[in-house]
Amino acid sequence: MLIRQSGDILPSEITPPEIYRERRRFMQGMGVLAAGTALGIAPNAQAGARLVGVRSSAYALNEEKTPYKSVTSYNNFYEFGTGKSDPADAAGILKTRPWTVTIEGEVGKPGVYDIDSLLKLAPLEERVYRMRCVEGWSMVIPWVGFPLNELIRRAAPTGNAKYVEFVTLNDPSQMPGQRSRVLDWPYVEGLRLDEAMHPLTILAVGLYGEVLPNQNGAPIRLVVPWKYGFKSAKSLVRIRFVEKQPLTAWMRAAPQEYGFYSNVNPHVDHPRWSQAKERRIGEFFKRDTLMFNGYGAQVAQLYRGMDLQRYF
Repeated sequence: MLIRQSGDILPSEITPPEIYRERRRFMQGMGVLAAGTALGIAPNAQAGARLVGVRSSAYALNEEKTPYKSVTSYNNFYEFGTGKSDPADAAGILKTRPWTVTIEGEVGKPGVYDIDSLLKLAPLEERVYRMRCVEGWSMVIPWVGFPLNELIRRAAPTGNAKYVEFVTLNDPSQMPGQRSRVLDWPYVEGLRLDEAMHPLTILAVGLYGEVLPNQNGAPIRLVVPWKYGFKSAKSLVRIRFVEKQPLTAWMRAAPQEYGFYSNVNPHVDHPRWSQAKERRIGEFFKRDTLMFNGYGAQVAQLYRGMDLQRYF
């Protein structure tokens, strides 16, 4: 993986010209700039509004980024339907302000954070990550967010906290996909505490320098780039620190297909298809899938001594 230091890069320099020049989003962004410079995001900010005060990060892949249109129109977000275009078509009704995230469980400092208060915990950074779907497609996305470990440190986990459970919004009136029984709602995911503390793990509030679109998990979502995409839970409302491994939504639905760890591993096939190859959105030919999605140098030590065929 190529990582370059990018301290002098401005957010506009990584945005495709056709997106950055588009008048409507530019005008929305000026509103954000006037209303929320100190915070980096304005109250009631909507998708398309520019984020301000975003600093560059060392985690910048030297790879072509997936176009904004593809990132925001080809999604898995079953709360809005199982089709790839369903989230973009149906997520517009989701209200992302007001929004709170509850921190609870085995922590010394539980609490309920308003989303805008939560964003004050740490400076926003841009992280350009590979993202790999279990179905075999992948993207390169410039996320905007902050390390999850900043929130974890403030929550002060107790000695009993071994795992972190993430719970997403459960509201069928806003999320029509939840009226189906494709999953047992709400959507639940989990990480081991050391995985959650890893500096690559972030809470994202934007992409391509703009407020996170609803179909991509607004207003706040988890991003864990070395795991398959379904681990990165969207529209979070609860983060719970627990002693026992959480039973995630996909483990409950199909435990033989979706393990707890869900690390990108080309040597462990899904029961219905191979994971050895992937198709980068926008490319015709498939490419080899990289172990840990190419982040092995950063995360392989987390799994030293584990049988990754068994703990898939």
